[in-house]
Amino acid sequence: MRVLHGADRRDTLRLVSFFPGCDGVDLAYREVGEGRPLILLHGFMGDATLWLRHGQVEAMAARGLRVILPDFRGHGASAKPDDAVAYPPDVLADDGFALIEYLGLDDYDLGGYSLGARIAVRMLARGTTPGCTGPRRAVIGGQGLREVLGIGGGAGAVLRRVVAAPGRYQPGSAEGRTEQWLRSSGQDPVALLRVLDSVVATPVELLDDIQVPTLVLMGTDDERAVSAEQLVAAMPNATLAMVPGDHATAVAAPEFVAALLDFLAG
Repeated sequence: MRVLHGADRRDTLRLVSFFPGCDGVDLAYREVGEGRPLILLHGFMGDATLWLRHGQVEAMAARGLRVILPDFRGHGASAKPDDAVAYPPDVLADDGFALIEYLGLDDYDLGGYSLGARIAVRMLARGTTPGCTGPRRAVIGGQGLREVLGIGGGAGAVLRRVVAAPGRYQPGSAEGRTEQWLRSSGQDPVALLRVLDSVVATPVELLDDIQVPTLVLMGTDDERAVSAEQLVAAMPNATLAMVPGDHATAVAAPEFVAALLDFLAG
């Protein structure tokens, strides 16, 4: 497998395909590499390029993986309807199952970072939908038990404050940076809030039922690390790996990719 550079990488960023979400809306995804399928889910207010910016996907493809990178609804190149009816509870997990069915996958691995990790946990907890099997292995990045249980605010709480009171925050603050990002990126804050409202917490009793071997990957300086060990303890077949970085940087660390690849090869 060749590593993508320069124009090849830019072409990969542009090569977006679409599949019908659980209710038929157009959702975007990218594919890089050939081999065993690995679905990777991105974080809140991001898109699939989370996994492309620092060469992570090229490293995965070089190890014989077919990396599948969807954009959540309300994000990236996917549809961004504003109507609340388009965001029922657990819709992002439903869209994940729709992608698996659309691609005809019956043997694959699943991973996610931040919000993507919470959605991956939802998919694990719910098991399978008709015609789809669950993943062989799963990777949960940047989330501890508190986040999986729906405790704490994070980026979602900041966005809610910005939308409720625009123009009131100091440049450089978390709210100021989020407001600037919304202006510069052209994202739809209403759609993003609808996404937040759709996210479902996963109770501990459901975590105890997850039998899929799972790796919890966490940055040593991530504030979410305080409950990472608790998440591992709540899942029967989970292990923990700590890598350098905080919530924003750990996903780009070479150690993150190395730990993911070693786990999936096991």
